[in-house]
Amino acid sequence: MTTVTQAVRSSTSPDAPKRAGRVRSETSRAPSAYYWMVWPAVIAFAAFHTLPVIVSIFFSFTNYPGYGAWNFVGLSNYINLFKDERILQAYGFSFLFAVFATILTNVISLAVALGLNAKIRAREFWRGVYFVPYVLAILVIGYVFQFFFSNSLPKILSGIPLFADNILTNETWAWTAIVALAVWQACAFSIIIYLAGLQTIPAELYEAAALDGAKPWRQFRSITFPLISAFFTINVVLSLKGFLQVFDPIVALTNGGPGTSTESVTLLIFRGGFSGGEFAYQAANAVIFFIVITVVSLFQFRVLQRREADF
Repeated sequence: MTTVTQAVRSSTSPDAPKRAGRVRSETSRAPSAYYWMVWPAVIAFAAFHTLPVIVSIFFSFTNYPGYGAWNFVGLSNYINLFKDERILQAYGFSFLFAVFATILTNVISLAVALGLNAKIRAREFWRGVYFVPYVLAILVIGYVFQFFFSNSLPKILSGIPLFADNILTNETWAWTAIVALAVWQACAFSIIIYLAGLQTIPAELYEAAALDGAKPWRQFRSITFPLISAFFTINVVLSLKGFLQVFDPIVALTNGGPGTSTESVTLLIFRGGFSGGEFAYQAANAVIFFIVITVVSLFQFRVLQRREADF
């Protein structure tokens, strides 16, 4: 009883608020070890990301070719970008590629994830198998695909005019080979995301729906997809952002050819900026591309998250 009384008196004393604030500040203050773990990452991010971005923005207002002297040219680089047919063609190709690859990746990944989430034998083994493409070097696999498209496929499908010759040399259809390679690798990561979402759905919902007579398609439309819509949003945003920046599959398969028919924005920035004497011009292109990707991603989040709320 005495202990309780003392506790009550100490809590009502004039110094109680000060002691309480001191206790809160001590408990809320993170140990110094946490700061030593965070600061190296912050410094590295600033040195290898933020600083190069600032330098690129600065040089985008100059005529710097990547070497030698330079002068300020104001907004000339940005104005010329919208008059350059090669730039516009690269943006058109990048968006066409990204839209098709994003749709295929999410349709295939969701279908595979639904199959893996079902009660099948060696389910964990197949999860590992489907994740293998994500850990492989894309350039190495790209050269394997290049041999397949240029040598094996014409022999296997010699009776089909489109595949009788090397499809990588076809100016109209070469981009489909790049889509095949990019989707094949991207599906590995998307499948894992969808599997994580499917595992959050209680099995009781499907049992109740089955008792009510709901068919598999009805269950998918009314239960599965609404409950994994957040995971769908993540996959679509990441897929489109990644495919807009496609680089490695193009280098491995076509190197931007035939001509410039499969030249993406990132490949054009790399070529012109580092080996074409257009450092400042392509720096301006990179700034515009960054803005485009940011706007597209924010628009996707706004639209898709609104759909989540509707569910």
